[in-house]
Amino acid sequence: MVWSLFGAIAAAICFGTASVLQALAARTTPTGAGVDPRLLVRLIRRLPFLVGTALDLLGFVAELAALRSLPLFVVQAVIAANLAVTAVVAAWVLHFRLSGREWTAVAAVCVGLALLGLAAGHENPASVSLAFRLALLGCVVVMGAAGMLAGRLRGEARSAVLGFIAGLGFGFVAIGARVLVSLSPLDLLSDPATYVVAGGGLSAFLFFATALQRGAVTTTTAAMVVAETVVPALVGVVLLGDGTRHGYAWSAVLGFLIAVAGTLALARFGEPAAEAAETTPTPTTLR
Repeated sequence: MVWSLFGAIAAAICFGTASVLQALAARTTPTGAGVDPRLLVRLIRRLPFLVGTALDLLGFVAELAALRSLPLFVVQAVIAANLAVTAVVAAWVLHFRLSGREWTAVAAVCVGLALLGLAAGHENPASVSLAFRLALLGCVVVMGAAGMLAGRLRGEARSAVLGFIAGLGFGFVAIGARVLVSLSPLDLLSDPATYVVAGGGLSAFLFFATALQRGAVTTTTAAMVVAETVVPALVGVVLLGDGTRHGYAWSAVLGFLIAVAGTLALARFGEPAAEAAETTPTPTTLR
């Protein structure tokens, strides 16, 4: 269990560092109308995005390992706390100082994660029916359609809705990984949960990148954090039987609330290059 917790923390470090690199690429990539899948094709031609994506893949492997033996509410709170990592890395890479309020938020995230770690109990991979996994896959399809429609919205509503849908996608990735029957290649190919992970991840990636290009950073990231933490946590507790160590439910609840609150306070670091990009609106094409 301790190694699983370290895996979740390692995933947060990878995701937080990747966000800085991907943000730099996203803000210098020409935008299209609505949600344009070709955005990912344009982004993948940029070195910072490629390095960030490699870190995302490494982080996903660590997250997957953590989800095999830790409750969803613990793993998702740790993963969402990658914004604390993003804040520290962005301050170093982009050469600016964090305010006292932001350092307090980083400290709050650390305290919240410590309380969650104290409460975390060991969980086995969740055993659910084929119907449940197929229902998850159906939810991912509906989520993708909703995201495409949300791309037609305007202003802050588009940022909030796309951010929330992206968070749902990342949440489905976690839920799908939690219910995978086996990690052997043949079992993965026949398991609907595999396609929940793949479809949820790709859709979330696209919707979040689209929202970051056009919307308010804080609005987008805050909506994403709420969706990717609260929804999987509820699914884990209500439907998958996730729990805490005996007598430590208070630590789990308090730690979850503190970690999420600290993460929301750092929401502007969901895309740290935004302000710089606004002052240099002419994008480069390829690197």
